[in-house]
Amino acid sequence: MTVQRRFWMRWRVRLGYPVALVYWLLATPSPRWILIGGMVAALGLMVRASAAGYLRKSEDLAMSGPYARTRNPLYFGSALIAAGFSMAGFSWPGGAAVMLYFCVFYYAVMRNEEEELRERYGQAFDNYAARVPLFFPRLADSKMGTEATAQRAKEFSWRQYRRNREYQALIGMIAGLVALWLRMLLRARAPWLLP
Repeated sequence: MTVQRRFWMRWRVRLGYPVALVYWLLATPSPRWILIGGMVAALGLMVRASAAGYLRKSEDLAMSGPYARTRNPLYFGSALIAAGFSMAGFSWPGGAAVMLYFCVFYYAVMRNEEEELRERYGQAFDNYAARVPLFFPRLADSKMGTEATAQRAKEFSWRQYRRNREYQALIGMIAGLVALWLRMLLRARAPWLLP
């Protein structure tokens, strides 16, 4: 792992907690916004789950399933989760903090990971990157050519989903929604405790 990648990975986690705390303190959720945001976050969770069933880290270059539409479906799903929580918190400053954090750190992480994939897979990755967008999914399936023929045959695997521990995203999303519900109750019942 390069020094630059270690920097972004380490600070992504370290700064994530304070950003989450600021978001929670600024949040003014209501049942309606928690439901709306929860639905958007659930869509992101489904995108991540779908991608995790195709991803075989350090074994091969994932190009099938959602990887045929975007090179970063896990991060695209995470962006939807972040957008859902931004909505659920119903706070412009809190939502802006979450989205700014996401844009700064995840863009850098995506670029750093791409360098590693380029080093590992060479021309196969370059061909893939030339046809599939970095982040926003292409609606039509990309025409990958012969190098992706074997990849297209791969199907979603629940075993791979579990191996990638993607269920942790579900647990995290549920915990986040519970924390927002708690924030809403605290604001309603103890306004003197939390603004």
